[in-house]
Amino acid sequence: MNKTSLMIKNRLSLRQPQTDSLEILEYLVNKLEMKKDIDLKVELEKVKQKFPTCTDFERDFPSLCFSLATGVGKTRLMGAFIAYLHIQKGINNFFVVTPNLTVYNKLIQDFKNPSNPKYVFKGIAEFANKPPRVITGENYDSQIAGQLVSSHVFSNIIINVFNISKINKDAQKSRKKDEKDKSPRIKRLSEYLGQSYFNYLSELKDLVLLMDESHHYRADRGLTALNELKPILGLEVTATPQVERGGQTIKFKNVVYEYSLANAIKDGFVKVPAVATRKNFNPDLFSAEELDKIKLEDGIRIHEETKVELEMYSRNYRVRYVKPFVLVVAKDTEHAGSLMKMIQSEDFFDGYYKDKVMEIHSNQKGSEKDENIEKLLSLESPKNQIEIVIHVNMLKEGWDVTNLYTIIPLRTAASTTLREQTIGRGLRLPYGERVGNDKVDKLTIVSHDKFQEIIDEANRPDSIIRKENIIEIDETEINKPKSIVTSYSNIEKQLKQREQQINDIEDEQQKSKAKVELRADREILQTVSEISKSVSSVKELKKKAIKEIVVEKTKERINNNPQMQFEMFTEEIIKEVEERYEALVEEVISNIIEIPRIIIQPTQNIKSGFHDFDLEVENLNYQPSSETIMVKTLTDGAIEYIDSNRGKIKHDSLDNIIVSELINHPEIDYDTTSELLFKLSKQVIEKLKSYLPNENDVINVVLTRKNEIGKYIYLQMKEHFYYEIPDYEEPKVYPFSDIKEHNLSKYKAEDIYDFKETIVPTSDIRKKVFGGFKKACHSLYKFDSKTEKDLAIILEGDNSVDKWLRPALGQFKIYWDYNSKEYLPDFVVETSHNIFIVETKKKKDIETREVKGKAKAALEYCKYASDFTTKNSGKQWRYILIPHDVVKQNMSFEFLSQNYEVKSIEEVK
Repeated sequence: MNKTSLMIKNRLSLRQPQTDSLEILEYLVNKLEMKKDIDLKVELEKVKQKFPTCTDFERDFPSLCFSLATGVGKTRLMGAFIAYLHIQKGINNFFVVTPNLTVYNKLIQDFKNPSNPKYVFKGIAEFANKPPRVITGENYDSQIAGQLVSSHVFSNIIINVFNISKINKDAQKSRKKDEKDKSPRIKRLSEYLGQSYFNYLSELKDLVLLMDESHHYRADRGLTALNELKPILGLEVTATPQVERGGQTIKFKNVVYEYSLANAIKDGFVKVPAVATRKNFNPDLFSAEELDKIKLEDGIRIHEETKVELEMYSRNYRVRYVKPFVLVVAKDTEHAGSLMKMIQSEDFFDGYYKDKVMEIHSNQKGSEKDENIEKLLSLESPKNQIEIVIHVNMLKEGWDVTNLYTIIPLRTAASTTLREQTIGRGLRLPYGERVGNDKVDKLTIVSHDKFQEIIDEANRPDSIIRKENIIEIDETEINKPKSIVTSYSNIEKQLKQREQQINDIEDEQQKSKAKVELRADREILQTVSEISKSVSSVKELKKKAIKEIVVEKTKERINNNPQMQFEMFTEEIIKEVEERYEALVEEVISNIIEIPRIIIQPTQNIKSGFHDFDLEVENLNYQPSSETIMVKTLTDGAIEYIDSNRGKIKHDSLDNIIVSELINHPEIDYDTTSELLFKLSKQVIEKLKSYLPNENDVINVVLTRKNEIGKYIYLQMKEHFYYEIPDYEEPKVYPFSDIKEHNLSKYKAEDIYDFKETIVPTSDIRKKVFGGFKKACHSLYKFDSKTEKDLAIILEGDNSVDKWLRPALGQFKIYWDYNSKEYLPDFVVETSHNIFIVETKKKKDIETREVKGKAKAALEYCKYASDFTTKNSGKQWRYILIPHDVVKQNMSFEFLSQNYEVKSIEEVK
C-alpha cells in the first residue's frame, strides 16, 4: 500500500474490507492502460493474472466489481476510490450512477455536503479548501453555463451523480412533449457545449464510471447507456454480485473482491441475524391464515420484548433511545391488505397497533415510487409512531434504516426468507458498532414453518445463520409482556414518594409549602453531588464550613437559573435550603455506602507469549512432490523453480522459511519468540531428515508444504500460549459517588416478590423483581441465581451488616482486562469496620482467567479505596470471593468474610 492509499485509509478510517478493496484498486490501475480505445482482451489478462475470478469485464470498457456486504460501507469506499484516483493519478472526471431516487439523493449529500456526518471526503486535505464540484441530473445545465460556481471556489475534480431511472423518466416525458426528440434530456443539444452533455462526457479522456448497486445495470438498456459513456475505467460496488434471469442465478464475471455477509457478521460489522421458531411446532396443523396470525403475534411479542431491552440499554448507558420496528413481508397486495386489516382490528393486541402500522406495495398509488420509500426513512425518529411496516416486494437499496429488529416473512419460500437482500435491510447497527448487548446487536426473523430449512442452511459453513442463533420460542414465556421498573436509591425513592403525595394534598397552602420543601431538597442534593470531589468523606458534609459552601452554591444556581426567575417561590426555596440542610445530610449519610470514585484501568503493557516446549512430530510425515513447482519466497519475493528430480534450487535457509510462515499469525511476536520458533523449526527439519532419503527431498517438502507445516506447529504453540493478567495504571481517587439507579425488566402481569419467598423452579429467580429489603440502598433488585438471593437473605438478617447494595451499571469503573467491559461486582456490604466487595461464583469457574482477572482488578480497587478512606477516618475495603455451594441461609456474613476473603491474586483457587 503506497503513501496515498495509506493516507486515505487513515483519514477515512476505512474498515479492513474497504482497505483491501483500495489496495486492489491501487494495484490494478498501475497495471491497466487507463485510456480509451484499448485492447480489452489484453487488459483482461492483466487482471486475471492476479484475480482469476475476473473472467470477463462484461462491458465495452474495463469494469471491476467490488462486492461488499450490506452495512460494511460501499459509499465510503467509492469516496476512497475517487480520492485515490484524483490524488495519485490526476483523474478529475467521475460519473456516479445510482439505481433509484433514494440512493441518488443520498449520494448527492454524501459527496457534496461537508457538514453531512456521512460526507465521504472528510479529512482529505486536498478537498478541504476546494471541495469537488458535484453535478447532478437537476443542475447540469446551469453548471455548464457557469451560472452557479466559479473555479476559485471548487477544485478541478467533477463528480457527476445521475440516476438511471430518472434518465428514463426524462425520456418518457420527452415523448409526450416533443415527438421529434425522443432522447433523454441529457442527450439533447446544449447551446453552451455545442453538443449534448452526454456526448461531452463520453469524449472526456479521464472519465471514470462508478456504479452503485451495480446489479441494476446488467439489463440491455442500462448496459448500452453505460457503454456509450466510454469511460476509461468502471468501478462497480454491490452487495449482491449476481442477477436472476429465467429462474437462474447468474454470477458476475468481473468480481475482483468479495466480502460476504457471512464474513461481515463474523467480523462484527452488522447485527447478528437470528431465527425464531416455536418449540415442537408443527405447521401442518394450521391453515395459511392461522399460521399468519401465529407468526404475526409471536413476532410482535418479540418486538415488544426488544422495545423493553432497547429502552433498558438506553437508560443504563445513557445513550439515545432506538425505537425498533417490525417488517412484515406479505405474499401479494391482497395478502398485505388482509394483514393490515388483522393488525388494525381490536382483536389484535386490543387494537394497540391500529395507528402504528403502515402498508406499502405496488398497487397503492405511488407507493412503489422512490418518493414514498424515502418517507420510510423517518421510521428512525422516536416521534414516528409507526412500529409495523407491511411490504410485498423487497425493499429497495438506499433504505438504510438502523432500527429494523424483527422480520416476519409470511407465505414465502425458504430461499426468500434467507436471501441476503431481505434481511440486509435490518442488519445495520444503530450505534455504528456492536455494543455487546444481545438484544441491541440482534435481528430476529420469525420462521415457524421453515424451521428445518433454517437448520439445513445453518449447517452450511458459509451460512449467514449459525446454529447458535436459532431461537426456540417458549409459548408460556412469549405470551408475557414485559415492562421496565426503575429501582432508585432510597433517597431518590423518598423524594418521588413525596412528589406523589403532594398531588393528593387538597389544602393549597400546605401543597405549596410541600412543593417548596421538595424543591429545596432536590437543589441541595444536586449541589452535594457537584461538590463531592471537594470533600474527603460524606461526613464532612455536616461541617459548618461545608454547609455554607453548599448553601451558597445552591443559592447561586437558583438565582442563575432562567426558569427560576419566573417562579413565585424562589425566595422561599432559598430559605428552606438553609433550614433543611442538616436533616437532609443526615438522610444521605444513613442511606449511602461511601463508594470512592476510582477508575481501575489496565495498562497496555500486557505480557503474553508462549512457554517453551518440544514439538510432537510423530504424525508429521509429508512426502516430496515430483512435479516442477514455482515458489515465491517470503524473504525477497523472488520466484524460484523446484525440480525434485534435479534438486537444483536457490532458497533461503529452511528454518527461516518455516519461521517466516509462523510469524504471519498475529499472536506470534518475532522479537520475543524467535528462539522458540527456530527451535521448533529445526525439530521439524530433523524429523524430515529422519525419514526422507536425501537433502533435495527435505528442501522439496519444506518449500512446497511450508503452509501446512506452519499450521502444524502453530496449533501446538497455541496449547502453550500464556496471557498474564495485566498490571494497572495508578488512578486518581475521588470521594463518594451517588448511588446509581437500576433499570429492571419484569413481566407486566407479575407483582414484586418478597426476597424471602421461595421461587420454584430456581431458574425463574432471574426473571423476578424482589423487594422488602430493610438494609439495602435500593428498594428493588433482581438476582441472577439462587446463590445471590440467599446471600441477600443472609445480609438482611445479619446484625453485623449495616447496609448493602447490588451496584448498578456505572457505579464502579473497574476494567479487569485491556479493552474489557466494566466489571460489576455482585454486592457491596458495609459493616461497622469494613466495606466489602462481594463476588459469588460457581466453584468450577473460580480458577478461570476471567474470574482471576476480575479479582485482581477488585483488589486493586480495594487497595486505593482503603488508602483514601482510612486517611479520612473511613473504613477499610476488602474483597470476598465465595463459591456458590457454600452460601446457605444459616450462614453468617462474618463466617463468609473470614473464610473467603481474598488478599492477593495467588489466593484465588
